[in-house]
Amino acid sequence: MRHAIALNQTEHELWLARTPSGCYTLNALGREVAAWLTLAADGTGSLSVEGGERPLVIAQHGDDLFIHLDGANHHLRLRHPLDRAVSGACAGADDRVRAPMPGTALSVAVQAGDRVARGATLLVIESMKLETTLTAPRDGVIESVHVAVGRTFERDAILVVLGAAASA
Repeated sequence: MRHAIALNQTEHELWLARTPSGCYTLNALGREVAAWLTLAADGTGSLSVEGGERPLVIAQHGDDLFIHLDGANHHLRLRHPLDRAVSGACAGADDRVRAPMPGTALSVAVQAGDRVARGATLLVIESMKLETTLTAPRDGVIESVHVAVGRTFERDAILVVLGAAASA
C-alpha cells in the first residue's frame, strides 16, 4: 500500500516492501533503497540506508513524528487518504496552520495581510527543547495570526490562518 507523509510540510508518497532476508526496501522520491530502523523504547536508535548507519532520535505524538537526524530536526506526519482527498477538493483544508505539539512561540515572521509563498517561514516554536519551524503549506495571504512571541499554546491550536487562495 502506498502511504502519503508530510515531511517538513512537503507531501511525499512512499511504500515499504519486506525482502526475504527481513530487510525493507523503501520506495520514495523516485528511488528504491534498502532500509532498516532500530529503535529503543526511549526513542533513540539508528537508521541504516543502503549500508550506511546513522544515529537518530524520534519522538511520537499521534500521527506526528519528530525526528532528529544528521544534526537537523524533521517533522513527519502520516497523511490519512481522506485528508488528502479533501485537500485536493477544496482550498480550505490547508488554510489553518496548527500546532503539532504544545509549546511556546519563539518568533513570528508574519502578520495579517502578508503574502506568503508555499514553504515560507511563518513562525518558530519550541517544545521539549526542540525548535520547529512552521511553514506556509501553500501560497496565500495571511488572514490572521493567533499567537505572539513568548505565548504558549496546546497541541492542535490554530496558530496562523491563510486567506482564501483566490485572494492571493
